[in-house]
Amino acid sequence: MTEPTGPVLVVIPTYDERDNLGPVVKRLHAAVPAADVLVVDDASPDGTGELADEMAAADPRIRVLHRAGKAGLGAAYLAGFATALQGEHQVVVEMDADGSHAPEDLPALLEALSDADVVLGSRYVEGGQVLNWPAHREWLSRGGNLYSRLALGVPIRDITGGYRVFRRQVLEELDLDEVASQGYCFQVDVAWRAVQAGFRVREVPITFAERERGSSKMSGAIVGEALWRVTRWGLAHRFHRLRRGDRAAAGQVNA
Repeated sequence: MTEPTGPVLVVIPTYDERDNLGPVVKRLHAAVPAADVLVVDDASPDGTGELADEMAAADPRIRVLHRAGKAGLGAAYLAGFATALQGEHQVVVEMDADGSHAPEDLPALLEALSDADVVLGSRYVEGGQVLNWPAHREWLSRGGNLYSRLALGVPIRDITGGYRVFRRQVLEELDLDEVASQGYCFQVDVAWRAVQAGFRVREVPITFAERERGSSKMSGAIVGEALWRVTRWGLAHRFHRLRRGDRAAAGQVNA
């Protein structure tokens, strides 16, 4: 594997993931031994935060950020990014705690940074796959990605996925304080901002597997938020382009 561009921090948000966190971090360190881990726990009732503290006490590569309560995936990642930028890490990774993101795929994502600023682990490019999802769940995901791609006019095939690698510069330059999205809409929001800012965004195939333990946090409210926000962003983007085109045309006429 090509060495990444600097120290790597893997941000793992947790809420009731006590059964999954230990095995995921163990696999992660088997795949990328030098990676540091930041567990961002939203006061999990099942004791995930306490387990994370025990893991951190036993391994200097692990840190824990405790938050007051469940505030959503987007807020957890933003808190993790802010913590990452306070240190010296040059590469920041998003990874789920439930085992759906295979740590064994991380070396390939890191290697792809050689010609990218943001690397998206993609289920829907050639070589990517989804395991153990019911058909309706996969079609909902594929449909949401297709709608987002068409509404926003971006070529990304898996813009809702949450397995990602960022160069530090991306998180420093994106105006993350303006990101208010939650759920997988947060992933759409950040990826779209990166594209608009001119960063190089690359997709790399991954194998996504449905969790074996615990329950999914996906809900109808999360899907509804995503559809509403993506539609609004897409319409605003098209309106902006039309106005810009009208101003350009007017300039040519006046000339």
